Amino acid sequence: MSNAQDLTTSNFDSTVKQGVTLVDFWAEWCAPCRMMTPVLDAIASEYSGKATVAKINVDNEPDLAMKFDVSSIPTLIVFKDGEVSKRFIGVTSKGDLTAALDGAAG
Repeated sequence: MSNAQDLTTSNFDSTVKQGVTLVDFWAEWCAPCRMMTPVLDAIASEYSGKATVAKINVDNEPDLAMKFDVSSIPTLIVFKDGEVSKRFIGVTSKGDLTAALDGAAG
């Protein structure tokens, strides 16, 4: 069980519209995506109350993947008040992700 919130088309906008949100576009069959799970869980715990960490399963939500031009997974996007702040493709270090969250939080 992940600490990250599951996002769908119905709750995406309301989740990312305010504050800082890290969104992981992933799929169950993706080994690099599974490698990111413990990193994202740790960030979700450490940033509780400061930022939201969320996941979008691209197999279940292809419209959201297309909206953000996700062609490779994992793709991790940091949103600040609904706008894309930073984008990462592939396995990304915890340090790079937290630096992007801290930068977006300003």
